Formats: sequence, C-alpha cells, structure tokens
Amino acid sequence: MNKSTTRAEQKELTRRTIIDAAFRLLSADQSYANLSLREVTREAGIAPTSFYRHFKDMDALGLTLVDEAGLTLRQLMRQARARIEEGGGSVVRTSVTTFMEFVETNGNEFRLLLRERSGTSKSFRLAVQRELQHFVEELSDYIEARTGANHVTAYYEADALVTLVFNAGADALDLSPSKRILLADKVVQQLRYVAKGSESLRNHKC
Repeated sequence: MNKSTTRAEQKELTRRTIIDAAFRLLSADQSYANLSLREVTREAGIAPTSFYRHFKDMDALGLTLVDEAGLTLRQLMRQARARIEEGGGSVVRTSVTTFMEFVETNGNEFRLLLRERSGTSKSFRLAVQRELQHFVEELSDYIEARTGANHVTAYYEADALVTLVFNAGADALDLSPSKRILLADKVVQQLRYVAKGSESLRNHKC
C-alpha cells in the first residue's frame, strides 16, 4: 500500500515537473507551438520516453497548460471577490489590480492563453474559449447576485467586462510598471462605464 502510494505520488510529481518545465520555457519570444518534446523533457530533467507515461503527446500537454493557466487566474479572481465581501472595497479596482498582478507574475501563462486564443490549433482555440466562458459565467453569477440583474443582462455585462480586461492584459505584458498602473486606471474607468450603462438600462428597462 505504501509502495503504491509512493509510486502514485512520484508519478504526480513528475507530471507536475513536466508542466512547470513547459511553462518556464514559454516567453515573449517562445510560443508553445515552437516547443519540442525534447526541450520540455530536458528542462524537466527526464528522459523523452518518460514523457509518454504522463501525456499522450505535446497537444495533450498544451491543453493541460491552458486549463491550468485559466484555473490559476479564476482562483485569484475568486479570492479577490471573497476579500471584497469580507472587507469591502471597490469590486472593479480590486479585480483589475488582481488581474494585472497575474499578468505581471504569470506572464508565460497569460501569453499562452493569449496566443492560443487565435492560434492555428482548433482544439487549443476551443480550450481557451472554454476558459473565457468560465470567467464570464462566474462573473455573470456574481453580478446577478450583487445587483439583482436578470441572467441575460448580467451575462452580457460580464462578457463585455471580461473582453475588456483580457484585451488590456495583452497590452500590459510589454509595459513598464508605471505604465501598467496607468493602463489599469484606464481599464477601471472603462469597466465602470460598462457597469453604469448596464445599471441605467436596468433602471429604465430600455
């Protein structure tokens, strides 16, 4: 039993090592499409043949990276909303700040989502679309609960907000910290305009 558990833990550790190695290899100049299996296994410190014990092929690894990047960001945004519920503060400002921190500290993960959103692989494009859809649905539920908006209105507002923030992230990647702050301020105002417009439509039932 102990040996079996140890083997299972070792397998998961190696799988994690491969995932982390692939993320480290991504950069502004290196896309996932250009990564080779040998580069990843060399970075992970394992034999190329060992790779196939954990992933069917490089596409399977890439889809896992997309899922992990999206999940990491969603968890950060959930934590941000939880902090707001507990201690107050601006929902918009806190959310944008959290997102910009993610782009700054997890640039490789965000680059992956950004590139594969419009990449040549249909499976990758769909995977990123699913991640964005998760964001929209979670934010839509939050808006609906917080404002009393109907589901359709909340969904449209959430979709607009996610699109604005995601596109801003693409600009933020190559900015200095000071310029990223200015961009964040601009995005906060844009999001508030969207929220105000949505509120106005709800109140006037246009």
